[in-house]
Amino acid sequence: MKTMTATDVSRNFTSVLDRAEHGETIVITRGGRRLAILAPAPAPAPAPAPAPVGNGAALREFLAAHRVDDDYAEDVLSGRVGTTDELGTA
Repeated sequence: MKTMTATDVSRNFTSVLDRAEHGETIVITRGGRRLAILAPAPAPAPAPAPAPVGNGAALREFLAAHRVDDDYAEDVLSGRVGTTDELGTA
């Protein structure tokens, strides 16, 4: 932790801010008394997830429009008949 007088901080403010930005904590004194502490700002909290909009009708509509029919698995299996994987097995 670096200690600097208020006068030194005011004369070198940009470099003092740069030091704080890079993780250094600086104690600022005036007349030999601790006046303030300049420290790096904490990392911002992650942004919250957006709140759902509306009553979910759009999601229900999308899911209804893209519903997989009950015969889907059978269709996929029948499409594989006669095909082989990379190892040559069915």
